[in-house]
Amino acid sequence: MRGSRRVRITLRVSAGVLGLVLVAGGWLGYRGLQAEHALRSVGDVVGNLESDIAAGRTKALADKLPAVQADAERARSATSDPVWRLAEHLPLVGDDLAAVRTVAAAVDDVARDALPAISQLGTVLGAQEVRGTDGRIDLQPLVDAAPTLALADSTTVRARDAVDAIDTSSLMGRIAGPVVKVQKGLGKAAAALDAASKVATLLPSMLGADGPRTYLLLSLNSAELRSAGGIVGAVAVLHAENGSIDLVEQRTTLAFPPTEESVLPLTPDELLVHTDRLGRWIQDTVFTPDFPRTAQLVSAIWERSTGQTVDGVVATDPVAAKYLLSATGTIAAPDGVKLRASNLLSVLLHDSYLSMQDPAVADEFYTGVAATIFRAVGSGQGDSRDVVEQLAKAGEERRVRIWSAHPDEQGLLAPTSLSGGFLSGSDDAAAGVFLNDGTAGKLDYYLTTAYSVESMTCGKDGFPGAAVVRLDLAYDPPADVATYPMYVTGYHGDRIATGSVQTNVTVYSPVGGSISEQALGDELVGGLAATESGRVVSVLTSRLDPGGRATYRFTFPVVASTLDVWTTPTLTSPGLVEGTCTPAP
Repeated sequence: MRGSRRVRITLRVSAGVLGLVLVAGGWLGYRGLQAEHALRSVGDVVGNLESDIAAGRTKALADKLPAVQADAERARSATSDPVWRLAEHLPLVGDDLAAVRTVAAAVDDVARDALPAISQLGTVLGAQEVRGTDGRIDLQPLVDAAPTLALADSTTVRARDAVDAIDTSSLMGRIAGPVVKVQKGLGKAAAALDAASKVATLLPSMLGADGPRTYLLLSLNSAELRSAGGIVGAVAVLHAENGSIDLVEQRTTLAFPPTEESVLPLTPDELLVHTDRLGRWIQDTVFTPDFPRTAQLVSAIWERSTGQTVDGVVATDPVAAKYLLSATGTIAAPDGVKLRASNLLSVLLHDSYLSMQDPAVADEFYTGVAATIFRAVGSGQGDSRDVVEQLAKAGEERRVRIWSAHPDEQGLLAPTSLSGGFLSGSDDAAAGVFLNDGTAGKLDYYLTTAYSVESMTCGKDGFPGAAVVRLDLAYDPPADVATYPMYVTGYHGDRIATGSVQTNVTVYSPVGGSISEQALGDELVGGLAATESGRVVSVLTSRLDPGGRATYRFTFPVVASTLDVWTTPTLTSPGLVEGTCTPAP
């Protein structure tokens, strides 16, 4: 009798538990459907944030913001009740449920605290009312937006970090796909918001909201390559006050004769890799791939020459100027020649050197063109959004560099691509391949360059992977190049045949890494071996006759799954290439 009673009690308990499980399962399924529908809606928005920002589609984002916020809140609510939390401990499905809850919380935070700021971004950074027709930038919208953008930035970074911590390899396919999309979207959005927040924080003070500022503008000449993009071809002085930027003085580099000794002490590594020309010749301060160092040296040269200190240094190359001309439209050069994006490079880096036999006159022309382009932008010529987009494009290609002499501002600039701090920045895992002309002429106008990460294997079982970085050089000058003025063919005596081009290739390993192999075609090659800032350095010399070709391959052991390779931005190549590893067999 007692045994029958125990059986009945057990059956009742089991039935009750089964009933609870069925109810809980049904509730969980219902909440899961709610969360899935809401997350897919919000996930699409988050996944496209970076492209929407880049394309200026911020008004469309503002229009759908209320619906997105409602979906995000619904997803968070659906995944936050006790039943859901308890189910996260179940086998098979627990990881998926925990991932959905984490993503739901992250996108809700972004929808509430970040999307409103993003939806206003187009107005803040691109509208004509920010940059007036007189070129003056109204700083107040930036000042007003800075706190909101800072909150949006920090919120998105926290959301990105939380979602990045999810191991998608353990998730079901229908969960893993959307999670990966949100991971990528938040990563890109965080980068875009970080840049926007820095702009809103830095621009007011850097453009003279708190008092006038003085900057040096370096126009780099890509016809004679240096690590940063080209020799310093012209120097201009910019005066910034209350959002207005005026070019108040311009000089050719002939105004800065080389000094007897370096204007600043150089390290033994710098002397070995770059020679003392780095600190003696203003044209060669860009031998180093570290722009903060270049800016310090240029500032010191300027102060020694004029007795004046500056608040910062900006550098651009001719391709960046070409991009700006596509936004401003046609301008007139000092000699009356009409300059547009389609002819700027040929007029500036080719035609002028053949028509102006006197190097001083050619330098004056280069300086005048650089000043004319700046004044066109500074006077308000062209649509503001187009100008901003073209500047952003140049920045992404590492063709614009900015350094501030104010430590708090430089601290914000340092982690950005605009800083150009290859040696002094935080990108320790990056490698570098940089080009410096050895011809002492202007023949790099005819040099085509191409960089790529040709192959990259992932590390396995504690052993590093390997990345092969490829550099292709092709030299195609006109047939009569040997008859060109010496200013073009180079002041090199008889060590190089007239009309041939010499390029010094400087290769840097990641910090603490190595260069395991260097090859020219199928043959291993070597060069000057050194170290600088914790990186192994190798300097090779390439000499090409007209029509010549060279393919170099540099192999680096790598631990991470991705590799950034900083490069010299040239007329045909940007200043960065990237690689992603493929699993080793």
